[in-house]
Amino acid sequence: MTVHDTGPGITTGALARRLGVSPTTVRSWDRRYGIGPAERGDGRHRRWGPADVAMLEEMCRLTAAGIPPAEAARAARRKRSAAAAVTPDAPGVTAAAPVRTAVTGPAAPVEEAAPEPPPEPAAPSRRSAAGSGLPLGDVRQECRGLARAAVRLDAPAMEELLRAALAEYGLVTSWEEIMAPTLRAVGRKWESSDDRYVEVEHLLSWHVSTTLRRAAVSGPAVASPAAPVLLTCVPAEQHTLPLEALAAGLAERGVPTMMLGAAVPAEALESAVRRSGPAAVVLWSQSRSTADPALAERVARTALGMRGARVSPQVLLAGPGWLGRTPAPGTVRPVGLREALALISRLYGEGEGLADATEREGGDAGAFGAGR
Repeated sequence: MTVHDTGPGITTGALARRLGVSPTTVRSWDRRYGIGPAERGDGRHRRWGPADVAMLEEMCRLTAAGIPPAEAARAARRKRSAAAAVTPDAPGVTAAAPVRTAVTGPAAPVEEAAPEPPPEPAAPSRRSAAGSGLPLGDVRQECRGLARAAVRLDAPAMEELLRAALAEYGLVTSWEEIMAPTLRAVGRKWESSDDRYVEVEHLLSWHVSTTLRRAAVSGPAVASPAAPVLLTCVPAEQHTLPLEALAAGLAERGVPTMMLGAAVPAEALESAVRRSGPAAVVLWSQSRSTADPALAERVARTALGMRGARVSPQVLLAGPGWLGRTPAPGTVRPVGLREALALISRLYGEGEGLADATEREGGDAGAFGAGR
C-alpha cells in the first residue's frame, strides 16, 4: 500500500480502518512493542503521520508473512528510523534519535518531511497488496481487511470488521462480497500450502459462524404456526456456513427454520422431514462426491399431513455439489443466496419473486457456497 500525504496526521480509528485491524490492536501494538506515533497531540489523542502509517503497514505485512509480532515491530521501527535519518535538516532528529522522541521547535514533524522510502526487495506483489498473501483478486476493501486480520489471527479485528460489514451492507451483500470470498481464498491457500493455513481457516470460520448465528437470533421473533424450513447437509457433508447464512437471512424475514447441521445420515434426515413436516427442505452439498440425487428425490416425494390433504415439501438443492445434475421432480436448484431467499419467501406468501428480491437486495444472484 502506498503511503499518501495525511496532512497533520490521522486518528487511531482512521488508521485501523486503513490497515484492516481493530483500534484495540493498534493500541495494543503501541503498548507492547513501542510502535506508536512519533508525536502525540494534546491530551491522550494519538495522531499518526505518514512515516507512522508506513511503519504500521510494514508491521501488518511482516506479521501476515508469519514473522513474530515482536520481531516484526523491531523491523518496522527500524524502517521509520531510517526514513527519519535521511532528513538532516529537521531539527531534533538524527540517525541515532530514539524512535519515540517528539520533534520540538516550530518545524513540521519529521514524518511529514521525510521522503517515502524506496520499496524493499521483499515487497508484496500488486495482487497481494492487501498484505494477506491470499489469492483474493478484485474484491471489496473490507474483504482485504478481513483477510489481513485472519492471517494475523487477530480475533478482535475480525469481530469488529464482520460486525461493521453487517451494519453497513446487510446480510446478503456481506456474505456474498466479503465473507464468502475471504473464506474461499483461505481455503485455496490452505489446500496449496500443506495445511499451513489451517488455523487461519478455522479461526475465520468460527468468527463468521458466530456473526451469522448472532444475526439469526437478533432477527424478528418467530412465533408462527407455519411449517418450518429444514436446513441440513447431506450425509458426509461437513460445510455448514452457507446454511448458516441462509438461516440468518430467513430469520430477518421472520421465516421459521430448523437447522440440523453437518453430515446428517440419510435415515435421520428422512425421519426429521416426516416428524417436522417442513414447507421446504434445503439440502446442502459442497462437492459432487456428497450430492445424493436419490436422497433428494425421496425427500421430495415424502407425503406430509393428513390423509386426503397430503403435500410434499419443496426441496432446494443448494451448493456446488449439485452442479451438472438434472433436478428431480419437486426439487429446484437456486443459484445463490438471494435466489434461495426469494424462492422460500414465495412459499410463505410474501409475494416476492426472484427479480423483486434481487432488485431489493441489490445486484445479481451470487455464489452460495464458501468455507466450512
